[in-house]
Amino acid sequence: MALVIEGEERIAAPAEKVWQALNDPEVLKACIPGCESLEKQSDTEFAATVVLKIGPIKAKFAGAVQLKNLNPPQSYRIEGEGKGGVAGFAKGGADVTIEPDGADTTVLKYAAKADVGGKIAQLGSRLITSTSKKLAGEFFSSFNAKVSGA
Repeated sequence: MALVIEGEERIAAPAEKVWQALNDPEVLKACIPGCESLEKQSDTEFAATVVLKIGPIKAKFAGAVQLKNLNPPQSYRIEGEGKGGVAGFAKGGADVTIEPDGADTTVLKYAAKADVGGKIAQLGSRLITSTSKKLAGEFFSSFNAKVSGA
């Protein structure tokens, strides 16, 4: 089951600071909902463990995250894949762009596509889509607060 999530976040910080935070595993770990660990394997690869609850199913996903198409400090693609045992799998990616809007404000835009399978996919597209949008919203509002110092 595939889904698409798009959004935009205005961040009260210069683009360079936003870019650095997007590449900082400590910042990402603090902002990813349910993230238990995020370890840097290389400059563009991370190993992650995330616990998610989607409807009645709670699962621990272990997986890998890669940063691709890096174009500092304007854009990159982040891709990830996680396996949640009997609960199933989730994989996807997001194209992230940042644009300065004046000296101290940055507009961050994202377009994400995700695919889930296994027991999770049986929960129905409405629940999965609403949960995914909620998680994306939580990540970007946490990221915004952390980077802007709000």
